[in-house]
Amino acid sequence: MNLIRPVARFIFIIFLLTVPSRLYGAVLSSAPLTLDDAVRIGIQKSRALEIARLDRDMAGQKIRETWSEVLPQISASSSYTRSLKSSILFFPESVFNPGAASTSFRSIPVSSDNAARASIDLRQTLFDWSAFAGIKAASIVRKMSEEAYRGAEANVVADIKIAYFDALISKEQLTLIEQSMARWEQSRKDTRAMFRQGVVADIDTLKAWLSVENLRPELMQAENRVATSMTRLKNVMGIPVESSVVLGGKLEITSASYPADVVTAYREAIDSRPELRQLDYQVQAEGEKVNAARAEHFPILSAFGKLESQTAFNDGTSYSDAKWPASSAVGLQLTMPLFTGFRISAKVEQARIGQLQTRTRYDELKSAIRAEIEIRVLNYRESQKRIEVQSKTISVAERSYNISRLRFKEGIGSRLELTDAELQLNKAKTNYFQAVYDNLAATVQLEKALGRRVAK
Repeated sequence: MNLIRPVARFIFIIFLLTVPSRLYGAVLSSAPLTLDDAVRIGIQKSRALEIARLDRDMAGQKIRETWSEVLPQISASSSYTRSLKSSILFFPESVFNPGAASTSFRSIPVSSDNAARASIDLRQTLFDWSAFAGIKAASIVRKMSEEAYRGAEANVVADIKIAYFDALISKEQLTLIEQSMARWEQSRKDTRAMFRQGVVADIDTLKAWLSVENLRPELMQAENRVATSMTRLKNVMGIPVESSVVLGGKLEITSASYPADVVTAYREAIDSRPELRQLDYQVQAEGEKVNAARAEHFPILSAFGKLESQTAFNDGTSYSDAKWPASSAVGLQLTMPLFTGFRISAKVEQARIGQLQTRTRYDELKSAIRAEIEIRVLNYRESQKRIEVQSKTISVAERSYNISRLRFKEGIGSRLELTDAELQLNKAKTNYFQAVYDNLAATVQLEKALGRRVAK
């Protein structure tokens, strides 16, 4: 039985992720939605994550593009020319007739009616240090995109969890108001019975009725908070807002473990935070940019080859009878920059300045993470302490309310005493659920601050 339930849930999630969007309402309403289910669906449907995935794919294509600089380049070309009027050259008449005047010339057609040319060119870079530096930089950019995806995933998961907890506490607050109204409704009935017996005055029945009616606006506000929190949850999950979702989780503390002190937590964050690792990779990429700019001082050596064939024939000659003589050539080309107007040195300095800027941002982010970790740890500890205090307060408030209600029914207690006990009980429960919510929210923020990976 313990094995069947997880397997059934897994099958349900797989089916959920493969159905069309218009069917989400029917599917989601068929089973309660747990927090893990919401996270899985959100990871699959989040538009922000889809953008991050596309950025990661684009980085992979950038690597392919940079490799093209050192791979063979092969191109083919062909042309056909039709002479509408033949080209001519002028030669002195004396070339053909030695006795002719030197001032006379003879025009001779030199172009054929038809001409064609076809060639294949090959070029291979043998040495280009700038291109190899660009390949290294592109590989580092790919790692940066991976960390950017992790950061986007962490933000999406944190938003989904917070939205899920918002929906849970909204439901709990609605339940508390409904319970309070039920208690006051019972008190109103008891007060009416006691009034008929002459135990209490007419003013007590009016106060009991007002206590019930004064809660109705709060009830409507709580119902609206439930609706709006559910809409936000569906939106961050990336599912249609008209989908019918039933929450299957409870507002209860988790059993996850976290570092006991700020120093340990900070060390974990430094090793795991995706945005910090992304900046670290960016520093490396900026270093490769410096190398690439500096490499422009070096020569570029390339090999080339060419195979060409051409023909020319006049009208009346069969295309198959035309001659296609072929020619070929191979060679080496060496290009060496001698003076570029300080362009290369300026590019090197720009790359160095960019690297220094990135290093400064890296140090600034480390300082911000240190402060964030301390705040998150303090908030987490404070919420834990409040839970311990409020869990004891609830039992005392419930006992106080039961005693006050019994005293009021027996005529030895006042309505003011009962009202105060009801308020204290409602406040104790509200504070407890708020403490649990704050603890869950602090847990989410602490996990995000630590840079912990999302469980798949």
